[in-house]
Amino acid sequence: MSSNVESLYQEIILDHYKHPRGNTPLADAAGESHQVNPTCGDEVTVGIKVDDSGHVHVGYEGQGCSISQASASVMSELLEGTDVTEMARAERAFVDLMHSKGAGEPDEEVLGDGVAFVGVAKYPARIKCALLPWMALQDARLKAGIEIDKSEG
Repeated sequence: MSSNVESLYQEIILDHYKHPRGNTPLADAAGESHQVNPTCGDEVTVGIKVDDSGHVHVGYEGQGCSISQASASVMSELLEGTDVTEMARAERAFVDLMHSKGAGEPDEEVLGDGVAFVGVAKYPARIKCALLPWMALQDARLKAGIEIDKSEG
């Protein structure tokens, strides 16, 4: 990855940290999960619901490092208004990216600004920060009874 691309990705992460998207609790969430990274103190609460037309709605609030908070912002922006299949695809793609040790080839069509986290995957201590909101999403989704087809993707 060129230094220009890395620089762009750092700017995307900083932009999401400084100007978070979706950083509002979801008042009528069907499922909610509060997750804490005890290693660094990051925390996030994610709420989720699916409306009558099948669209996903996600809200969050949290505090912590730029990585965890930017990841929550990217996740919220990416998933808001999608359907459950698109949410599942993005969820899998982001988790796979974080386990790629920086060697993954992120799909911008699926991950949007989430591709910026490819560099984070090189740093084991930061992977948990980036995954925190996504783990809260998975837990909130299960609490809401929102099933995903694991075979799709």
